[in-house]
Amino acid sequence: MSNDILQRLTETLLARKHASPDTSYVARLFGKGEDAILKKVGEEATEVILASKGGDKTQLVYETADLWFHCLVLLAQHGLSADDVLNELARREGLSGITEKNSRTKD
Repeated sequence: MSNDILQRLTETLLARKHASPDTSYVARLFGKGEDAILKKVGEEATEVILASKGGDKTQLVYETADLWFHCLVLLAQHGLSADDVLNELARREGLSGITEKNSRTKD
């Protein structure tokens, strides 16, 4: 079910990329460019932190959904999708977090 939702969202985001900014929030974000999208990701990340600190689980889920959505918009801006992130998570599965992080560290 989760992958189905992510796939449908990805398809919707791609379709809205070329929609009218007058009728689509996503088209408006795409039209404003990456800085506007990054600003929304930052705002939503802050709201997730505040919801967590506030201890309201329902609000935390709501804000996390907003964050994930805006991250999907950012990925679409770069021609990427949730599948790219899911594939990376699958690659990391079973690896020690320390080992995986060290593999990305440049000398």
